[in-house]
Amino acid sequence: MDTAELLKKVRKIEIKTRGLSKQLFSGEYHSAFKGRGMSFSEVRAYNFGDDVRSIDWNVTARTGIPHVKVFEEERELTVMLLVDVSQSAFFGTRSQLKQGVFTEISAVLAFSAIQNNDKVGVIFFSDQIEMFIPPKKGKQHILRIIRELIDFHPKGKGTDLGQALEYFNNLVKKRSICFILSDFMAENYERALQVVSKKHDLVGVHVSDPAERQLPKVGLLNARDPETGQMAWVDTHSKLIRELYSHRHAESLETFRNTFARCGVDTITLSVNDDYVKALLGFFRKRR
Repeated sequence: MDTAELLKKVRKIEIKTRGLSKQLFSGEYHSAFKGRGMSFSEVRAYNFGDDVRSIDWNVTARTGIPHVKVFEEERELTVMLLVDVSQSAFFGTRSQLKQGVFTEISAVLAFSAIQNNDKVGVIFFSDQIEMFIPPKKGKQHILRIIRELIDFHPKGKGTDLGQALEYFNNLVKKRSICFILSDFMAENYERALQVVSKKHDLVGVHVSDPAERQLPKVGLLNARDPETGQMAWVDTHSKLIRELYSHRHAESLETFRNTFARCGVDTITLSVNDDYVKALLGFFRKRR
């Protein structure tokens, strides 16, 4: 992709997602995620109904008038985006690829974060760690993230979520909010998820394509596994094969939900042709 085309796409996504984050997500995002703790703000005169445990006895003794300490939430957070860039993310049979949905959701979350004075960082992963963008603030930083999301060319093809989670946990020391955007065509990540969820606030965002749920009836199809490159002929006229295909996807989705539930991690599930705005708003309001 040449520079002019890339900048045009970045600008298009910025206009769409920045507007959404301002209009819809700013307040919802703020109320959905708590700060890291409470910090001292000021001392003021005691008012009827104040908690007596907050009385500042030193100031009260010095002035002869009861005073209380006022604390406020430490609002600044770190938001990390773990984005799946394996070959299966570049699959799509509708208006856009799964990777395109990852990009727009990431952009909305990133703009919502910086509007709340939070830092945003990104880890791209496949069957290896592809790129780490350290958490920072500012519009230019978010635009860089969007550029990378649009025009990133991964080296790996498969998916190793467990490795990505371990890398994130070792790299980011302070508790943070972490959105994992993937189709979760991965195995053996539950142990890592369990460990990381004890330190960080994780959210799994599962994105799929309708053709992954139901195999179209188009006759004999020469299909390729995007992550292994393996080719196979599939008779889509066979009702049994279509049923097995649908069952396998439903089983995979159920495994995802159960795994995250066992680890106490929230999830968002949607298809590429679903309204991700509605899905995110519903999630934020549920969290609130």
